[in-house]
Amino acid sequence: MASVEVHYLPQFVAESDLAGATVVVVDLVRASTTICQALASGATHFLACLEVDDVARQAEGLDRDGVVLGGERGGEIIPGFDLGNSPAEYTPDEVYGRRVLFTTTNGTRAIEHARLAGRLLIGAAVNRAALVADIVQNLPAAPRVCVLCAGTAGVVSREDILGAGAIVSGLANAGVELANEWAGAARGEWQELENTARSARRSVAEHFALELRNTPGGKNLLRIGMDDDLARCAAIDTLDVVPERAPGGEIRLP
Repeated sequence: MASVEVHYLPQFVAESDLAGATVVVVDLVRASTTICQALASGATHFLACLEVDDVARQAEGLDRDGVVLGGERGGEIIPGFDLGNSPAEYTPDEVYGRRVLFTTTNGTRAIEHARLAGRLLIGAAVNRAALVADIVQNLPAAPRVCVLCAGTAGVVSREDILGAGAIVSGLANAGVELANEWAGAARGEWQELENTARSARRSVAEHFALELRNTPGGKNLLRIGMDDDLARCAAIDTLDVVPERAPGGEIRLP
């Protein structure tokens, strides 16, 4: 029987417990959304790095015109880097045909934590439908799915729980069994958001963006004046991409 479990933080699950599973990393605000956007804009691949110095080392000896240095610390662009962590920055003009070397406070650490996965996918609201369809298609060969939330500075983040809930809801609708209590809780949070949106006569994406204003990651964006990214991260099913980490560590499209 195919099953899905949710883990609210990387430290809540051992790396070995993710080994062999299909793991979906969710850092909704904003790394997951930005990776999806960049690959949809034609970036050849992402390489997630833990530290700023790791990005510099990876860039050594590469043709600088073919490389984008991207990422953030404290939500803001790293000095000397080309782009920050806003999906709005990763346009075709900036990234088409180029590789992105990328580091963020939370998302890249969650990706590294899941490195033993049988498949490591990047999940967000923007690619939810494509992601769910891909997972469902591959369930016969990969029946165990784990959704791993990145959190914010080591703290559980509601934005990631809602992103996980959107994905779990789609999988549950396809007959995938909820394997732990956090999967059920995340799905419940998402269903409550959908119901509240209907009651308020708002689209789900519009209401989602409002909800993000009260989450840890959302508050961080408000603090640095990047409110517009909340709507970008709350957009639902807008990108037909399923980023996957290859054996060499690059995150790319199949």
